[in-house]
Formats: sequence, C-alpha cells, structure tokens
Amino acid sequence: MSQVKSDEKELGPILDHEPSVVHAAITVLGLMVWISYGIFGLDAGLHGILLMGLVWVVISTLPLKVRYAQIQQAMLAGMNRAMPAMFIFLMIGVVIATFILSGTVGTLVYYGLKFMHPAIFLPAGLILCSVMSLAVGTSWGTVGTGGIVLIGIGGAMGIPLPLVAGMIISGASFGDKMSPVSDTTNLAALSADTDLYAHIKSMAYTTVPTYLITLAAFSWLGMSFADQSLPAAELSTLLNGLDSVFTINVYMLLPLIVLLTLSMRGLAAEAAMLIASLVAALLAILVQGVDLATMISAFWDGAKISTGVETLDPLLNRGGMTEMAWTFTLSFIAISLGSVLQYMGFLKVLMEWLLRTVERGASLVTSTIVATFAANLTLGESYISLILTGQMFKQKYNEQKIDRSVLSRSLEEGGTLMTALIPWTTTGAFYAATLGVPTLEYAQWSLLNWINPIIGIIFAWLGLALFRAKTS
Repeated sequence: MSQVKSDEKELGPILDHEPSVVHAAITVLGLMVWISYGIFGLDAGLHGILLMGLVWVVISTLPLKVRYAQIQQAMLAGMNRAMPAMFIFLMIGVVIATFILSGTVGTLVYYGLKFMHPAIFLPAGLILCSVMSLAVGTSWGTVGTGGIVLIGIGGAMGIPLPLVAGMIISGASFGDKMSPVSDTTNLAALSADTDLYAHIKSMAYTTVPTYLITLAAFSWLGMSFADQSLPAAELSTLLNGLDSVFTINVYMLLPLIVLLTLSMRGLAAEAAMLIASLVAALLAILVQGVDLATMISAFWDGAKISTGVETLDPLLNRGGMTEMAWTFTLSFIAISLGSVLQYMGFLKVLMEWLLRTVERGASLVTSTIVATFAANLTLGESYISLILTGQMFKQKYNEQKIDRSVLSRSLEEGGTLMTALIPWTTTGAFYAATLGVPTLEYAQWSLLNWINPIIGIIFAWLGLALFRAKTS
C-alpha cells in the first residue's frame, strides 16, 4: 500500500498557540471516559459513541479560537492520508466473497479436517486457523467459522476446551496480525503512517519466532491426546457437506497462492487483492459453476451458499463490500477524531509530557506496547486503541529516528493481540460467546497472543529488529 509519509506532506501548523497540558489532559481523558461509559455503561454502538466523542473534541478547541475551516482542514488531511487503506477495507470484502465462491476457503477446511488426527490436532488446528485467517484477514471470521468446527471436534476428542480455544485464537490472531487483507493490519500501518508491507516485514521479525514457539508448544501438548478417539461421523458430515457444494482439489488454492506471492513481491496491496479476486472469480465461474450475475453481486453482497450443515453455513455466507461497511465507517469517524486531536496539538502536548523521560528506543517500544494494552483495557476496542496510540507516539519515533514500522508492529502487539485476552473488550466477549469458553480460561492457552508482546519487548532491549528510520 502506498501511503503519503507524514514527514513529507504534513498539514503544517494551523494554530497560533498549543493547548496547555491540563487542557490536553482534560480533552483526552474526557474522551476516554466517554468512550468507556458509552461501551460499558450505555452499551451503545461504537459509531455513535465516536461521533459524540468527535463533538466533544471539537468543543474542546473553542478556547484555542480555532475556526471551523481549520477543523475541517485537519479532518480532510487525515482522510487524505487514510484513503488507500479505506479502499483496501472494501477490497477485503471482495476477496472474502470470491475466495469462498471459488472453493478456496472450502478446500482449506476440507483438507484440514480430512487429515486431522488426535495426536496432531492442536498443531494442525493452529496451522489451519493461521492459513484461514491469512486468507480472509479476519480473526473473528476464523473463530466464528473454522473455530466452531474445531471446538466441536476437540471437545469430542476429550481435549480440554480452554486449550482448544487458546489454540484457535492463537492461529486466528496470527493471520489477523500478518495478513495484508486484515483490517487491523492496515489500521496499524495507517495509524503509524508506514507502508503496509514494511509493517508486515517488521512484524515478521518478532512474530515468526513467536509462532515457532507456539507451534512447538501445541505440538508437545497435543501428544498427550494421541490415544483419543476421532469423531468420524461428524467429520464425514462436514466433508460431505463441502464436497456436495464445491469441486475440491489443490488447484482451488491458486487464488491464495497468487495473493501471497504478489504480496511478498511487493505489489500494492489493493492491486494484489484485485488480481487474486479476479483469479478466484474465474475459478468460481469455470470450475464451481457460479453464474456471472451471482459472481458480480457477491462483490457487494457476499457469498450465499447453503450446504445443509449448520456449522458450515456461517463460514460460507460472508464477504462482500457490505460486510466491511462497519469497519469502513467506524474508521472514517475514528480517523477524523484522531486527526483533530493530532492537528489541534492535544496529542502532541500530552505525548511530550508523558514521554519526556523516554530516551531509549527500547523504552519507547515498551511504552508503546503497554500504552496500547492500557488503551484496550480502558476503551474496550482495539480499533480505537490502534489509531489513538499510533497518533500519540508517532512523533516520538520520528524524533528518535526509529522507523515507524517498529511503531506499527508494537501497536499490533499491544493492541491486536492483547485485546483477545481482556474479557470486556468486544473481541474477548465475541470469542468467549462464540467458543463457549470464558476469556480468562482460554487466555492462558492463547500462547501467541501473550508471548508475542513479550518477545517484542525483549528484542527491543536486546537491540534486535529496532530499525532506524531511513534518512534522505
């Protein structure tokens, strides 16, 4: 994804004087209190909560004697910088719909289930959830579809459900963090003002070692269940359900291979997704027998498939640009809010006050991860945490000449991963309700989610993957 760097085309000073630390603190803390109350006290929708939060911030600019045109200028500057990612959000829905109709997602599930054995259930399930979330870019979708299937099979095998749930969430979180079609991946890169692929490359330095540790741990744990019985009847029902709807073979994985190959070669994310979607659409029409009108409609409405198997249908009825409308519109409001906070000086003043004693890169990375986690604890929503924390810390990374891909990586480690371990966040509540396992019970087994931030902090203090910003 090609983005305009903020140090190259920044909005520039639009205020005669900055707010005081007290003024900035009242504004930001008032916003956080309102968002927390809106989520937990009122149980209201995030869009409305953020919109009223934007009103609060705009009112807070009155003592600064800011004109409306300046506020509008700040919001437009933020939206201009965000437009590439906003377009990607819509393309994510298209990718999901076409990958389902082409049989790519169905083939992943089919082969994953067919070759499952109790002794390798945990590592195989981890890999299956990882690949699924990499393909569709959503941990929620992976947990709500493949996760439901795996929790049922694991329970039938006699494997403790918190352990199974932790495995599912670890795999789903890996793809959600690393996939170029993940909304949180794009949000983190957007919030830090860094290139999407630079962000993913930076994350690989800490995430790949973490993933190998997680895979080894689940492989060792899985050996304890080698003698458990496999529910053959349930597996047969699932496999037959997929076989009745799709032509299943390895060639159906071509769209995924195309997407990953183009992404690794550095092609713009939106172009890679469009090409992979077209390949998937051709497979859907030529191999799966989907008519052209249905295919085109799916770009907007998503896939509509019925297998007659209750646990499979939610997996196959997803995607389309309409499914991304929630994230798209929430990001629109959140970015406008974050831009006003940034350009009116509220975040700058607070950042300088809070980070005045942070002089080392390792301390900065640690502070970023902890602050994003704290924002999740307070706000209950990783989207907002990623955006606000990214805006607050970005200038400090510039000052210390640390590449902003380190910032975006740290945002994901403290935000995207840790939000699953907090019972009152939207993600933690969704996982617990979907898998039927309380958050605090599966949290200890969500190995990747809590090991990765630790690895990120350790690496920073050892001076590993602490990239310096390139100077022109």
